[in-house]
Amino acid sequence: MKLARRRFLRLAAGAIAFPPLSRIAMAQTHPTRPVRWIVGYPAGGSADLVARLIGQQLAERLGRPFVIENRPGAGNNIATEAVARAPADGYTLLLVNPANAINATLYDNLNFNFLQDIAPVAGFMRVPNVAVVHPSVPAKTIPEFIAYAKANPGKINMASSGNGVPSHVAGELFKMMAGVDMVHVSYRGSAPALADLLSGRVQIMFDPLPSSIEHIRAGRLRPLAVTTTKRSDVMPDVPTLGDFLPAYEASTWFGAGVPRHTPAEIVTTLSREINAALTDSKIIARLTGLGGTVLAGSPADFGQLIGEETVKWAKVIKFAGIKPD
Repeated sequence: MKLARRRFLRLAAGAIAFPPLSRIAMAQTHPTRPVRWIVGYPAGGSADLVARLIGQQLAERLGRPFVIENRPGAGNNIATEAVARAPADGYTLLLVNPANAINATLYDNLNFNFLQDIAPVAGFMRVPNVAVVHPSVPAKTIPEFIAYAKANPGKINMASSGNGVPSHVAGELFKMMAGVDMVHVSYRGSAPALADLLSGRVQIMFDPLPSSIEHIRAGRLRPLAVTTTKRSDVMPDVPTLGDFLPAYEASTWFGAGVPRHTPAEIVTTLSREINAALTDSKIIARLTGLGGTVLAGSPADFGQLIGEETVKWAKVIKFAGIKPD
């Protein structure tokens, strides 16, 4: 894992190397035709919305369409393999997200190696998960919930939107760090998991903030903490899990990647334009409206984030013995 991570960071570092003059001209004219942006989730979800938002900005800045192509299935692996096998010419992008870091360990026999076959371009945004409980749970804080869980080992049901997905591993990280025993209940998507949480059939979920926030505001769910290292601007009164479990962090993040060996000057151009788009006040407002904060940064910065996330989730997956559905 460490060797693969070092290779990945070298790819990221290489993406910002100073290009020869003959290749500068290529970067200045890129793109000359539409760019495909492959998203491993259905249209209409948060991942799709973020890709369309940034894609529209890139189209306006670079003068060519960025066409969103939704390829859901296999936990994001179908989309990732399509990009890994695409020509390394800057005309195919991948919406990179935590599933890529998780799947590097979760799946044993993939037809690609994400850390080696996808080069990072730039991050866009980070969205917290929120630890939410049904109002019947007699705990209003994380310390109270930990005490309640320890007093009732194996009696609390923890919902997730699927085995090995971000909401699942976020919960397993909590179990590992808090030393509590909860029963994981896997659903096929966030909607049925939330439905059972709202009915009280399950007691807790580490759900992405955008899908839970209206239920929180209506009093149907109780938030205990957000999972980022900083409080959320849309729920400033809710503490972070790290306030009680130091070093806990489990967020949903999005960024762009391209096939390995994509010319470094094209990666630099895409990264520069993405970062420029992320300074636009309208884009910042839209991302904030989705419950997120701007991530931004260089290809190397994004590569470092992915490498760190891959190592973190590898430990959780092995500790919990998680297997794909």
